Amino acid sequence: MRVNRRQLMKSVAGVAGAAAVRHLWAADQPPSPADLARDPNRPQFHLLPLANWMNDPNGPVFWKGKYHMFYQYNPDGAYWGDMHWGHAVSPDMVHWKHLPVALSPTPGSADSAGCFTGSAVIDGHRVSLLYTGISPAPASEATIHSDNLTARESQCLATALDDELTEWSKNPSPVIAGPPQGLNVAGFRDPCPWREGDRWYTGIGSGIRGGHGMVLLYQSKDLRLWNYLQPLTSNPDFSTPETGGGMWECPDFFPLGDRHVLIHSARGKSWWQCGVFDPGKLSFHAETGGPLDYGSYYAAKSQLDRSGNRILWGWIQETRPEAEYRKAGWAGVMSLPRILTLSEDHRLQFDLPPAVYSLRRDLQKPNLADDATPRRAQIAKLQIQDACGELTFAFRTEDSPMRLLLMSDKTVGAPLLAFSCDAGNPAEIRLDGTAIPVHPAKDGLVHVRYVIDASVIEVFINKQVACTRRIYYAEPEAPVLRVQLDAGLMSLTEISIAQLAPISRNRMTI
Repeated sequence: MRVNRRQLMKSVAGVAGAAAVRHLWAADQPPSPADLARDPNRPQFHLLPLANWMNDPNGPVFWKGKYHMFYQYNPDGAYWGDMHWGHAVSPDMVHWKHLPVALSPTPGSADSAGCFTGSAVIDGHRVSLLYTGISPAPASEATIHSDNLTARESQCLATALDDELTEWSKNPSPVIAGPPQGLNVAGFRDPCPWREGDRWYTGIGSGIRGGHGMVLLYQSKDLRLWNYLQPLTSNPDFSTPETGGGMWECPDFFPLGDRHVLIHSARGKSWWQCGVFDPGKLSFHAETGGPLDYGSYYAAKSQLDRSGNRILWGWIQETRPEAEYRKAGWAGVMSLPRILTLSEDHRLQFDLPPAVYSLRRDLQKPNLADDATPRRAQIAKLQIQDACGELTFAFRTEDSPMRLLLMSDKTVGAPLLAFSCDAGNPAEIRLDGTAIPVHPAKDGLVHVRYVIDASVIEVFINKQVACTRRIYYAEPEAPVLRVQLDAGLMSLTEISIAQLAPISRNRMTI
């Protein structure tokens, strides 16, 4: 059951403010730390809180030699509500240490009902956060409307008081109090600021009620006084029912190579557009685009790393029933960092940073020079312990169909994940029932990488497309995973398996 953020907001309709949300869910009995540490579905090298709910990545930033990740967090339980900004720090974007909550709702203020998603910027010698505050409002002033809930979204500013980014001073009033007059918006949230020359700009996710999604563009000299300019873009090709016609959440806008990239999220998916930004007219014209990820991945947000690479993060959603993740005591996972580049035809490409690959242990790589029988026997011996490892393989598409199954030693018959490719249609692969288009690699092969971490599998194909899957285990221990090759044995050109080292001893991060 994948739930997007607008559905989550509706699920607490009629609850005005954090105190009421706490009361609504007070009957939950959280699991003990020992229960969490034993949970076979809990990832071991992805970032997630010690317990409770996580969603959108917020304000990832490299500052004073460290990577800081903020995220939407509910300190009261494993369900959406009472949005705070959780905080973790890392030397390499993989090994994390939890820090105290960075932002909390302030009673009586513009963020009294929640500190929603936003961004971090480096402003001279300090870091500032531009984020969306939520407060109850009458229908005439609301930007969030549902049957029983009306709330106002405004853009708020907080400035760090220390280099560890643990102490913050909030601006006493919103820096953007509401949407432009005359627009009947379907939402007004998730600012994505950047600097051009001596001016700050920010896009804000929005849309016209009953119409199309858009990103509204604002300008400022000091991050405090903002003027509305115009829509940055409202590409009709990305305002279909599938891509979120009425509201674009979590926009992000940045240069990449010789182009600019715009990201937005809607209807449970994140989407990218690549094109040309006109700095004179301050308008963006898309040339290419598509899904950022074909699976359980939402609210994507980017940052620059220490070397100037563009790094993409995303919220990995739960797909199990709400009752199960509430009982488990945790919900939501941060994706692994993905390095973004552009192909020659201006399509996004994905890779993982060296710190992820440094987790590899105990590489198993069969010799595929052998004939069919010994080749099959070697593949049958491949295994990943504790559902924590990496599977890579490559194959030729013109020889025969390919069907590779990821199997558990705890169950018989049904695969955890089925990969297939028809030799007659090599431009499309299937992960279970999901059809994914694939552009040919330069060597004519299809290259596939599974990064497996308990209930999370991030799949990358030819570094061109990604698909994040959730797979849950009913048994008390994580399974041993094996490969079953039903077709394409002689089309394989390589296959390997490696363990990936946990970043903590007990599935609790640090």
